[in-house]
Amino acid sequence: MSKKTRSPKTLRTDARAALEVCAGWNVRLAARRITQFLEQRMEGSGLSFAQFGLLAEIASAADDTITALAEHIGLDQSTLSRTLRTLEGEGLVEIAIVESDQRKRMVWLTETGARRLEASLVSWRQAHAELGKVLSTDLVQRLALEAQKI
Repeated sequence: MSKKTRSPKTLRTDARAALEVCAGWNVRLAARRITQFLEQRMEGSGLSFAQFGLLAEIASAADDTITALAEHIGLDQSTLSRTLRTLEGEGLVEIAIVESDQRKRMVWLTETGARRLEASLVSWRQAHAELGKVLSTDLVQRLALEAQKI
């Protein structure tokens, strides 16, 4: 009876084993690859995938304050504000101070932003249908919903 030989335990093997099962790392890797896929498919749409997602979040938000938007998408307000200022510079969103509370800011799509989002939905639908052939988009949606509980 011969014993099965094992590879010696090393930092390399421990690190590889950790990466193979790490939920956080694997989700990040999947997210980057999915984002790259969608960026490529939406290239000619007039919006990057990140811009598309943010404009869609703004268009569908029940609360148009930057605070609520930041909480909903999991960004800190300063990061979101910088991104929104870029979109504002492109004429896609408008940011205004809430009259009753000078510390609060609201954001909404401009006419140009709404038209660009609407036009980009065509490319997104095609890309998303293609993605759905290799990945369960229902599973990804459930994962995102469950992650909100963490």
